[in-house]
Amino acid sequence: MSTAAQILVALVAAFHVYFMVLEMFLWERGPGRSLSGFDAEMARATAPLAANQGLYNGFLAAGLVWGLIADDPTGHQARVFFLCCVVVAGVYGAATANRRILFAQALPGALALAVVLAAG
Repeated sequence: MSTAAQILVALVAAFHVYFMVLEMFLWERGPGRSLSGFDAEMARATAPLAANQGLYNGFLAAGLVWGLIADDPTGHQARVFFLCCVVVAGVYGAATANRRILFAQALPGALALAVVLAAG
């Protein structure tokens, strides 16, 4: 795998760890509330939903890390699968929740996926 592909996959994984931490642990605090734009009451009411969403982001990050450390062909297949999941989740999130998700999640995932596929 090319160095560029490794770096991009690692960055996408890091973004998802960041999203996981925001959604699972910081949702009701400043960083989480600035992300959501919710007031304290709405953040408190939606915290269980955000934590569930954060858990899924953690799974995406774990799958991408697995893809980085596993030998090929398994590693390549894991990278492709989990990057496809990232793109689909980003497109769905942009369509149903917030258009910014397209640029924060789907676009980096699609770019990493293109480089991973090009690297073979």
